Amino acid sequence: MRKTLAIALMLTASLGLAACDKKSEDKAQDANQHAEQAQQKMNEAQDKVNDAAKENAEAAKDQAESNDAAAKEAAPADAPAKN
Repeated sequence: MRKTLAIALMLTASLGLAACDKKSEDKAQDANQHAEQAQQKMNEAQDKVNDAAKENAEAAKDQAESNDAAAKEAAPADAPAKN
């Protein structure tokens, strides 16, 4: 009787431990980790977009300055000479 009871208790305990799998906890941790990685990638992408916008603004400013300089150089050539 004791041997049967001991075997039954060991079987019950081992089945109980097997049923307490942490798969859902592991999945939740993995999901959180992936969400954090996705957020980091989104932040990096936004930084790249911001950098590109700054470069475009600087290029537009440089282009405007170049156009002004070209206009100033062309203006005296178009004007009649005074002598």
